[in-house]
Amino acid sequence: MIDVAAAAAGPVVLGEGLEKRYGRKRVLRGVSFAVPRGGFLVVTGANGAGKTTLLRLVAGLAAPTGGVLEVSGDRRDLGFVGHEPLVYQELTALENLELFGRLYRVADRRERSGMLLERFGLWDARSDRVSTYSRGMIQRLALCRALLHDPALLVLDEPFTALDEDGAGVLDMELSALAGERTVMLSTHDPARVEALATDRLVLA
Repeated sequence: MIDVAAAAAGPVVLGEGLEKRYGRKRVLRGVSFAVPRGGFLVVTGANGAGKTTLLRLVAGLAAPTGGVLEVSGDRRDLGFVGHEPLVYQELTALENLELFGRLYRVADRRERSGMLLERFGLWDARSDRVSTYSRGMIQRLALCRALLHDPALLVLDEPFTALDEDGAGVLDMELSALAGERTVMLSTHDPARVEALATDRLVLA
């Protein structure tokens, strides 16, 4: 778990002069930010500005080429939703959440799984293979996966992607409930949607 005393004394996520290159291509240059415990940082910018790259760095899926990146706690404290849903297509929704619940050692994983599947409108399809799901249903399941272990830090890359109006409304309510209680980094092309929740904004050029 995140050390509360340490988190209170400094930011949960700190980036100073972050850079990321892929060969000769520079994706991030001199990016600095700090997210305090309970903060809600909205990351915006044009396509290709590096939003996805930045969030992958924070999630530990890539390493910066330069600068400093510090993330408090360990990987078990982090919930991540990216462009890839990171769920198993050949398994059912319940089987996916059971698997991830075991990996994260969630004591009440069955109860948490059922609650999240019902909340995100997937309960009736809980025993269907994910390969039969629509893209929007898969995104809902990815959100369930990210929230299953009640992470202290949520890193969400365009989480409203593929969600219909009902799904987006559920995510709106979930983010509202988490704001101030959990630390959130979220990228979006529609910052107005989460403007009321944001404690800070990072615009990548």
